[in-house]
Amino acid sequence: MDILKSRFLPLIALVASVLFLYFRTPTFNKSIDGECSLLTHDHYWIVSKRVVTPRGVSPGAVEVKSGHINTVKEGEYHKLLLQNEHVLDYGGAVVMPGLIDVHAHLDEPGREEWEGFSTGTKAAAAGGITTLIDMPLNSFPSTVSEETLKLKLEAAKKKLYVDVGFWGGLVPENAFDPSALDKLLKAGALGLKSFMCPSGINDFPMTNSTHIKEGLKVLAKYKRPLLVHAEVVLESESHIALDSDESDPRSYATYLKTRPPSWEEAAIRELKDASEETRVGGNAEGAHVHIVHLADSRTSLDLIKEAKHGGSSLTVETCPHYLAFSAEEIPDGDTRFKCAPPIRDEANRQRLWEALLEGHIDMLSSDHSPCTPDLKLFDEGDFLRAWGGISSLQFVLPITWSYGKAYGITFNQLASWWSERPAKLAGQTNKGAIKREMDADFVVWMPEVEFELDENYDIYHKHRNISAYLGQRISGKVLATFVRGNLVYSEGKHASAACGAPILAKQ
Repeated sequence: MDILKSRFLPLIALVASVLFLYFRTPTFNKSIDGECSLLTHDHYWIVSKRVVTPRGVSPGAVEVKSGHINTVKEGEYHKLLLQNEHVLDYGGAVVMPGLIDVHAHLDEPGREEWEGFSTGTKAAAAGGITTLIDMPLNSFPSTVSEETLKLKLEAAKKKLYVDVGFWGGLVPENAFDPSALDKLLKAGALGLKSFMCPSGINDFPMTNSTHIKEGLKVLAKYKRPLLVHAEVVLESESHIALDSDESDPRSYATYLKTRPPSWEEAAIRELKDASEETRVGGNAEGAHVHIVHLADSRTSLDLIKEAKHGGSSLTVETCPHYLAFSAEEIPDGDTRFKCAPPIRDEANRQRLWEALLEGHIDMLSSDHSPCTPDLKLFDEGDFLRAWGGISSLQFVLPITWSYGKAYGITFNQLASWWSERPAKLAGQTNKGAIKREMDADFVVWMPEVEFELDENYDIYHKHRNISAYLGQRISGKVLATFVRGNLVYSEGKHASAACGAPILAKQ
């Protein structure tokens, strides 16, 4: 009998929590055209047994008024259920700051067939992401000037279900033109992004350390970051896999050899030197270097540690696909797993987790980088010619949680990696935490609920079949997403209007 109780009591508690939520939550609007929220009011309370604030996780109540957090009360909240008309009681669900994804490719304008603002931000909302920062490339034209940023803003009108900011691009044509960079940054770019290797996009050529140093000087005036794709092509190693008769383009091992860890190491060594300019008294004091999607957990990570210890203003991110997958398990011909830098071996994956938990890796991002299915060359399975990029925007919270549970990760760590630190990088002082006067951006989710990413699961990316996460059984179901107080997603339903806002940097 005790065994039966131990097995069924957690299930009974979960069902009771969901039923209580169903009967206590106020009625939603009935798909009224032009409505930004599934709620009928903008002043209400959210209560839960698990509210994640900077102080920890506890029962609590959050008052939302006109899009902002008006009050946060930790501890007993049951009196509120009787004293207030508009209370959303989420029972045992986790209420956490909305995720902020600083690295996503939405591909509009110019390549809407790859993703687009509407589908991309719908997927973000369904995944608990309340803010994302769009990368300057994979759209056409790339966002490398004031004019192209205006095109991006025009394309985004009435299509955003979450708030979206924009990185500008640092390329050779503007790196030595401070006036052009000034205009781009004054127009609202939150910072700049550059590639130290070919990007694969014709109008977004690679930069070298000289370009980077020039860009940092301009960024210093605005106290904004430079994000860098840190791989340098080493000619002596660039054809390793292609020189052998045994090289099979369908083998992931073949692709892995074409982008060795030494490429990341070489780039980060150069960035370490360039980042010295960001130290106190340096020529670029006030600027910041941010290394995107770190894959190598060996020498590259050691160099990053040295740069930080030396006083450089530098941070680094990695992505869920580097924490979830290892090279040994990627099937031949399954080009859904191709990305750059590549997913490396299992020992490397374990070390990335260790570095994240120890604080050497600062934050996480999706690097959502979709394309049309034909570019993945599924029929051929050719890793060398298929387009690289992991489609992941909707899944990053449950993936991080599902794989992180084995390492004992906490809700506050999730909030740090996905909300607080990304908000700081993007200069969003009003986002990233559940605190008074902050934007009312929340994700409500049930960590214990398991589900399969199969053909029956509602996926809002433009192309559902290209994600490497399909077929996974994961836990952490998103129940609701709030953006500045608007309930934009709840249990499979989006608000009828796209009322997310473009985020532009303030001068």
